[in-house]
Amino acid sequence: MRHRIAGRKLSRPTAHRMSMLRNAVADLLRNESVRTTEPKAKEIRRLAEKTITRGKRGDLHNRRLAAAFLRDEDVVRKLFNDLGPRYQERVGGYTRITKIGNRKGDAADMAVIELMP
Repeated sequence: MRHRIAGRKLSRPTAHRMSMLRNAVADLLRNESVRTTEPKAKEIRRLAEKTITRGKRGDLHNRRLAAAFLRDEDVVRKLFNDLGPRYQERVGGYTRITKIGNRKGDAADMAVIELMP
């Protein structure tokens, strides 16, 4: 039984999965749009929403937690200087997932995850 077990394993070991998701969240925050598979997009959304909420709070503790997660100073700077103030009045729902059909090679469900304007 999978009661109260959140998240998808995405057929990867834990370290690889977390590294992949950290990089994907950093790419999303840097470029404001990422094209990926639908299950990955749903996992990226979970982490990105929490990270943007940290950027909204803007204090030193949350900045250090975001820097430890993202590991890219430019993305952390953008998160706290641009994205945090942009979503200050918004109560969640910072990302949008749009399904774009199947990938040609293996017919995987593809999606675009992007930050809301």
